[in-house]
Amino acid sequence: MGASAHPVPHPRQRADETFEPSGVPAGTPTEPEDPLAADPEPTTTTARRGPVPLLLAVAACLPGAWLGLAELFHLGHPELAPALLALIYGVAVIGAAFVLAWAAEAAQLDVSASLAIGMLALIAVLPEYAVGFVFAWKGGNDVAAHGAGCQAPGAEGASNCSLVLANMTGANRLLIGIGWSLIVFIAYWQWRRRGERHDGVTMDRSKAVELAYLSLACAYCLTLPLKRTVTLLDAVILVSIFVAYTLRISKAPQTHPDLIGPAAWIGAMSKAVRRAGVLAMFAFAGLVILLVAEHFAESLVGTGTELGVSQFLLVQWLAPLASEAPELLVVALYAWRLKTSEALTAVVSSKINQWTLLVGTLPVVFAVASGSFHGLPVEAAQREEVLLTAAQTVFAVAILVNLSISLREALALFGLFWAQFILGAVVPPSAKGVELLVLSGIYLLLGGWLLARKHGDFRHLLRDGFRTPYAELEPEAAAAAGRAQVTK
Repeated sequence: MGASAHPVPHPRQRADETFEPSGVPAGTPTEPEDPLAADPEPTTTTARRGPVPLLLAVAACLPGAWLGLAELFHLGHPELAPALLALIYGVAVIGAAFVLAWAAEAAQLDVSASLAIGMLALIAVLPEYAVGFVFAWKGGNDVAAHGAGCQAPGAEGASNCSLVLANMTGANRLLIGIGWSLIVFIAYWQWRRRGERHDGVTMDRSKAVELAYLSLACAYCLTLPLKRTVTLLDAVILVSIFVAYTLRISKAPQTHPDLIGPAAWIGAMSKAVRRAGVLAMFAFAGLVILLVAEHFAESLVGTGTELGVSQFLLVQWLAPLASEAPELLVVALYAWRLKTSEALTAVVSSKINQWTLLVGTLPVVFAVASGSFHGLPVEAAQREEVLLTAAQTVFAVAILVNLSISLREALALFGLFWAQFILGAVVPPSAKGVELLVLSGIYLLLGGWLLARKHGDFRHLLRDGFRTPYAELEPEAAAAAGRAQVTK
């Protein structure tokens, strides 16, 4: 393996030995020559009750989709309060996100690794795209109509420009503060029930790729709070990082996915039925999100106006709770089954997507809507939110540079996430925003201290992430893929 070129991985990195359920054989990797793969072997997970969650998710979409359709074609429909509309549309977003997630999982049985990765990367944060794009488009229209103020003279409440990044910052911080720590909490609970002791939740060595590109994206996004606009140049750089990441992970050896629930039920169907079903699920969920996304965003703003609650806070925290719920539930299920490496990889990949493709495409949508090349304006309050979000990511990456996260580190992520709300409640209105700057400083200091302590691990992580071939990162999977290619 070239031990002289790279140190032997620490035992804690061998998540495949520690966390794989006993008695479950690993799937035999294959690498199809065509984009459409051959029929997969049966997955290791049963598909009991598979249709029931899928039907429930579809049913959750129908009321919101019908209201969106009625608005589009000016059909008769009842006039509902903004809070009730937000609930109906939010439930539809959740249902559509579940359908998308199951369709994407099942699709991995029929497409090549690179195609599956590109598709999954987009789907992971599609609800955030929908909400962010709505506000970016509205903000661009407002700038075209009213100038740089992004509001009509005398208008009250938050401007659409100020709401563009709200959903992204809230979703990002939820994903780390709740998602990452939730995986560790569930895993430790399961180990305790089994009478087992572990130093921490670990990731496979090959997952250094995800963490290396997240480090790169985070380093660049630390510059955004220093700017008054997110420009098209920023968009090019961030999207380029995403493209480079996608190309890098597309070279990983292909393995059979371990499907669960509805995805396993669909995966057990015949090839033709499975492919038709997956396409139908993609089309249905995409249509639902297109029908409800704008109305969901508008109803959140209307609810804030009606209740006297900050529209920014509703868009920043309530909308991400709806859009992130499916992913949090999926990773919680993986953690419950002690497939913690897969769970952590899922949330880290979503962070990359949010920091690169999502943030990178928002100024493009804004530019098209405004009919100009002006960047997406970022007000002072938004810059503080972006700084805190980037600083939290620095701390989270610093924790995982050795591909391991302990219970104490998870508690630190969880506690610091909630500290923002506690500090915000006690800080006087005249000093509003101070808690964000204080917490940002704490995150950056802790992250810098950890990186200094683990500088050797960080150097190895960057080398593995950017340079080490997958044949060395995943030697067993690469060898199995080579044997399968020879037998064809």
